[in-house]
Amino acid sequence: MAAGGNAIRGTRVGAGPMGEQDHGHHADRIAVSYWDALGNETVRYFAAGVDEAEIPETIDSPHSGLPAGRDKENPPALAKTEPYKTHLAYVKERRTDEEADQLLDDALQQLRDRRGQA
Repeated sequence: MAAGGNAIRGTRVGAGPMGEQDHGHHADRIAVSYWDALGNETVRYFAAGVDEAEIPETIDSPHSGLPAGRDKENPPALAKTEPYKTHLAYVKERRTDEEADQLLDDALQQLRDRRGQA
């Protein structure tokens, strides 16, 4: 077979002429720019009729992973991440030492009562 002998190889049936640009109607849209702390710009597109309140104020920049905002002069700062807290750390936030001692004493007394060691 000669090179280029099969003109439709790799195309869909009914796709139309190669390079045809108007495949349907494109909806009107608006471009919104976001900047991260390193100055990288990311453009996101939204439908032209979308309510302004539905457009996010910040996104995660795909370039740096930093938060990116709509104000070029004041990009959002990286939020401090909270260190992992254990269950005990959360309990200590809710209880005072005196409350913890009282709960422990009550639990030990119930255990002793069940075992008959009161």
